[in-house]
Amino acid sequence: MATPKALRTFRRAYISSAAKTHNFMERLPSEILIRILSYLDASALFSISHVNKFFSQRANENALWKRIYMAEFGKNKKGKPKCMDEVLLKMATVEVNDRALGYWKWLHLRAVAGAGDMNKWHRHLGVISRHTGLPSRTEQVLRKLHVSWELTVSDKSGREGTHETSWSQFSEASVTLCWSGGGCLPSLQQISSLQLHGVRRIALNCPGLKKPGWRSLMAELDMQTLTRSPQVIGQDRLVELKLLQPGVIIAVWRGQCSVAFIMFTLHLHRLVERSVQGSSVCPYIEPTVKPPFDDIDPEYGLHGYQLHIVLHNAACKIMSRSFSQLFCRRTQIRDGLIQLTVISRSDLSQHTPLSGSITLPWRCEALHGAVEKCCILNLTLLDELKKPFWCVSSPVSMEKEETKAISYDYDGEHFMFHYQDSDGQVKMTLVWMEDKKQFVLISLDVYVTVCKVNKHFSRDY
Repeated sequence: MATPKALRTFRRAYISSAAKTHNFMERLPSEILIRILSYLDASALFSISHVNKFFSQRANENALWKRIYMAEFGKNKKGKPKCMDEVLLKMATVEVNDRALGYWKWLHLRAVAGAGDMNKWHRHLGVISRHTGLPSRTEQVLRKLHVSWELTVSDKSGREGTHETSWSQFSEASVTLCWSGGGCLPSLQQISSLQLHGVRRIALNCPGLKKPGWRSLMAELDMQTLTRSPQVIGQDRLVELKLLQPGVIIAVWRGQCSVAFIMFTLHLHRLVERSVQGSSVCPYIEPTVKPPFDDIDPEYGLHGYQLHIVLHNAACKIMSRSFSQLFCRRTQIRDGLIQLTVISRSDLSQHTPLSGSITLPWRCEALHGAVEKCCILNLTLLDELKKPFWCVSSPVSMEKEETKAISYDYDGEHFMFHYQDSDGQVKMTLVWMEDKKQFVLISLDVYVTVCKVNKHFSRDY
């Protein structure tokens, strides 16, 4: 067994040798160094870029990565492009010196990730569910593509850290992502911004290193604006939940400013595209597909809606129902909103008992808890062509009705969920049945802005 003195001697010799090698490489003319590095493949170049700043710059040279890119995605012997993405092939005709350092590496990673080949993925998404209007195999496709999500947290001093999810949970219409604090996140007052990226890992042989990935920006939050007056949607004895914007909550430890966890809920509508088709600085832009204009129907865009709504938490489903043939008369438009009555308070046959308790369980490291009267709302409103028109996925909180409406059918306490964003509102009234120890949903109204309807259907209501 080597003695401590021998190990110290070996370490000094190794460091001295590495330093001499590094100094020798730095003194080499750049043309010779590029020539040496040109014998390396993509995995080796990616690995060597982590040695130090000098090798990071040299291993990102466009000349090296263009050679690799063209060898893999250029033209075959028949002169036809190997790459399925014609946009990438056009970009590949640009001269090496016309692009910033690392551009061809970026282009190669994008091509390997298959960000442009959506046709192949669409075939695997499966049949569209007639209830939800969403692909039935979104979770399986995301897993097959090795897609994960990362949260980049920046503080006011300019430092930033990128964190992998602590846990994720798919539901019928959304995925919930959570990042635990664990002392690695800045305090709430120190966080300046949050960035959510979808990441598709690329299978390069880089032992000991995290595999490179194509990053697609999905959300960017300016925390200095959002934390001025955040909505507190619930709390228990350990944490307080603050809703930063629809779909995003940040939990802080009670009586402290330190972050317990950050949670995002993402609707499944075009989740694959949003997770892989954007860039690291620009999110995926959904193509605009307008329905055909109808100049015969005077109330076109006000009827034929279908709603799929799910209430759930991280542990179980509380309610899941679909409703069709929803409509609003032109004379019923009020305050710039189109009201779709889904469940009427006066129609007892529509009232729906909820299964399970309305709580939002959480876990953070070794601690766990459950915030009462909170859950996650998933809403998918389809237009008359059965295409997603308005999609919502967000934590919501239940409030007790201050003025109890007269009810001859229920004598329990009444509660309300009220969700609102720039596209519309959702109002739900529930009553607590003490004898059965469960909630019953007795009214549900969905309000869509006239502006959204006019834009989608080319109307002028």
